[in-house]
Amino acid sequence: MSNLPKIGWIGLGIMGSPMSENLIKAGYDVTGHTLEQDKLDRLAAAGGRSAGSVAEAVRDADVVITMVPASPQVEAIAYGPDGILENARPGALLIDMSSITPQTSVDLAKAAAVKGIRVLDAPVSGGEAGAIEAVLSIMVGGEQADFDEAGPVFQALGRTVVLCGPHGSGQTVKAANQLIVAVNIQACAEAVVFLEKSGVDLEAALDVLNGGLAGSTVLTRKKANFLNRDFTPGFRIDLHHKDMGIVTDAARTVGAALPAGAVVAQLVASLRAQGDGGLDHSALLRAVERLSGARV
Repeated sequence: MSNLPKIGWIGLGIMGSPMSENLIKAGYDVTGHTLEQDKLDRLAAAGGRSAGSVAEAVRDADVVITMVPASPQVEAIAYGPDGILENARPGALLIDMSSITPQTSVDLAKAAAVKGIRVLDAPVSGGEAGAIEAVLSIMVGGEQADFDEAGPVFQALGRTVVLCGPHGSGQTVKAANQLIVAVNIQACAEAVVFLEKSGVDLEAALDVLNGGLAGSTVLTRKKANFLNRDFTPGFRIDLHHKDMGIVTDAARTVGAALPAGAVVAQLVASLRAQGDGGLDHSALLRAVERLSGARV
């Protein structure tokens, strides 16, 4: 029998499914819950166990991991009689890997402490590809001892794992990450339209740009999306819209000006309002094409 901690996993979406499967591959006993039966079937097929409720998934877990869309979903699964805090055992470690507001993470850690449950906020960057390949960047907030204990779990999910400070710090760094990614995608999208309208070989141009100072992980990961106009969601505009709201509000709270970020936040919101919220965030290219008179 494995001496590894038992995992209760809540949320099996684009990110959660491959992440939980990587833990199974690493030898962990994973019991998962989500709202879609096909996702539960996928977990079972990968060697995990499906649970019919949050309470069932977390009851016997040493480590509970959550990966859901936003703060309201985290609060829905954490609180209340059927939630994590009422059903996880005292001493359990709750790792929330969702991207939510820093204050939600701080409040959750305080409420969990009353129940004897330890908490880390540990949002990730790397998108679906990073989740599948187990090369995510994981930014963590919480206590050093809890971070150290969670180290082997994190190493099964990602490549760059850093404790950024106390509760909420992981979410603050994730907000900064989403700011950088959005501005980077927007710059790449504008360059793509500029290059194509100038008659340049786009693939050749992107190759040489990515070899210099303009190169980025965004350009590496999203090059094919731009070339093929393939906006199959790896990370949806809807979610990036949520994240831009988080970073905008958090920056206002601390008095940090985000002039470029504010503009891109509006462009993301505009794209979502035009019905493209379910597309990959590389679909910011569509917005630039519309502004440039292209038919999309």
